[in-house]
Amino acid sequence: MSLSKSDIISTYPLPVYNYKVTIIGDSSVDISFTEVSGLTIEYETHTYIESATTGVGPTRLYMPAQIKPVNISLKKGMIQSANLTYLYDWIKESQFNQISKRDVIVSLCDENGAPVVTWTVINAFPTKLDAPTFDASSNDAAIQSMDLMADRVEIK
Repeated sequence: MSLSKSDIISTYPLPVYNYKVTIIGDSSVDISFTEVSGLTIEYETHTYIESATTGVGPTRLYMPAQIKPVNISLKKGMIQSANLTYLYDWIKESQFNQISKRDVIVSLCDENGAPVVTWTVINAFPTKLDAPTFDASSNDAAIQSMDLMADRVEIK
């Protein structure tokens, strides 16, 4: 039995390579990244211990607490373009303690490039910028990476 195109679209997982990243600052900037990781929603937990009224030992209750901050890692190939220094300029702001927090939107797209699922990283700021690894015996692409910390992730 062959499947129709609509059956395949509705039942098969989306490929992870078709995504786009937009950084919202004073203006929106689309930057091509080779890898995005860390889009995690996680809560701290608290343990409450009650004395037992019957039986042996205390009763332990586990409850969700505050949401944990999000740590995002972005990797991109270095290309000669207008966005070459964008990430450096953003992290350089922290020298003067005037960092601008920005929202980062990661959209997983369908085969036509339309967003299907969107992760919005709220109030992100850079904590680390790594230069590419330089190796005279390699012909790999120059990949820089940036780590961000943010308040939370929202999924739409």
